[in-house]
Amino acid sequence: MPFKKPTDSALQGINRLIVDATVEVTDLVEAMHRRIVHPPFLPSTPIQNLITDIAGVAYKNIRWSTKFIGKGADKALGKLASVMGNIKTTEEREVMRAVLNGLIGDHLEKTDNPLKIDMQFKQGGKAFLLDSKSIQKAYPTVTGNLVVMLHGSCMNDMQWTQNEHNHGTAIAAEFDKTAVYLHYNSGRHISTNGQTLNELLEKLVSHWPVPVKELVIIAHSMGGLVSRSALHYGQSQKQPWTKKVKKIVFIGTPHHGASLEKAGNYVEVLLKAIPYAKPFARLAKIRGAGVTDLRYGNLLDEDWQDIDQHAIKGDQRTVVPLPKKIDCYCIAGVAGKASASTTKKSLGDHLVGLKSALGQHKNPAKELDFKEENTFIVYQTNHVGLLGSPEVYAQLKKWMV
Repeated sequence: MPFKKPTDSALQGINRLIVDATVEVTDLVEAMHRRIVHPPFLPSTPIQNLITDIAGVAYKNIRWSTKFIGKGADKALGKLASVMGNIKTTEEREVMRAVLNGLIGDHLEKTDNPLKIDMQFKQGGKAFLLDSKSIQKAYPTVTGNLVVMLHGSCMNDMQWTQNEHNHGTAIAAEFDKTAVYLHYNSGRHISTNGQTLNELLEKLVSHWPVPVKELVIIAHSMGGLVSRSALHYGQSQKQPWTKKVKKIVFIGTPHHGASLEKAGNYVEVLLKAIPYAKPFARLAKIRGAGVTDLRYGNLLDEDWQDIDQHAIKGDQRTVVPLPKKIDCYCIAGVAGKASASTTKKSLGDHLVGLKSALGQHKNPAKELDFKEENTFIVYQTNHVGLLGSPEVYAQLKKWMV
């Protein structure tokens, strides 16, 4: 949009999304109109072309007026935001913002929308700068043993707390560690987030008030893929922080992709294959880059660069094994009972399949080879339920020793 300017106003961000959505829907309606006036596989008559030309002027006016009105509203909302500046952001708003970023975070970043989330470390829901003074202020009492918590797709750092329990704070208190929570835009490419996390972890470790002895990563869902990506880039650059990592625990991580994203991709292709429904296929492309990366579990830039993310071409990922000299653990959820059939168990926690969470793959080259004693399955628990599960925490404690 032509009126983008750096701003902290969420109201302006919402206004810009509405303008973007209106323009996109106008494009969709025009494409559908054109498809109806000009039936597939048939030649167009002069009358049909005239109808399309006249309609095209109308659609162009809709786009122009939408952007013009949006520009004026943007300025007005900017002034209103200064009046509302003292209103605190509620936890519910942060949840909605996290979901929005998970779905279209790449668009929010591309348009510099105020609703976009910038990757940062937080303590108690508050971000802190990566310098010794700011870290000391955020953590009056620190240890040299860090636990870095990475949330999943469409979630935020505060959602680690479920049923008044938080795996990170509980582990920190029981094992004399310091819990640090990452907040990131899960709609960006996983590899992009991985590279940013690589840079931030190096700054965190180098500016930590006391020497860092040990770094443990506990990651839920997409967070596990982001951590693997960060380690890959960090180790390839020989970043010092990577040598501090002793353990990584993956909780419900789709190492080989999530079935729901694969289903969404097939719906998109199906729509494109039906002549009259083809214009609606663009709606399926609303899914953010991070979501499409979840189809197979992309970790690197080359897994998506110069590749149509919305085309079905099979699993073409670069094989990235588990990091060496680091103890890796995985926890998988199964919504059904332990006595359920093999087929029902394979569905996992309804978002991530059992084999994907355990790093198992029919192609031996892509098998992650977690040690048997480093794997754990929780039954009658869904994807989000893993965050508040007493069984998961009991297992985490065993692995922290």
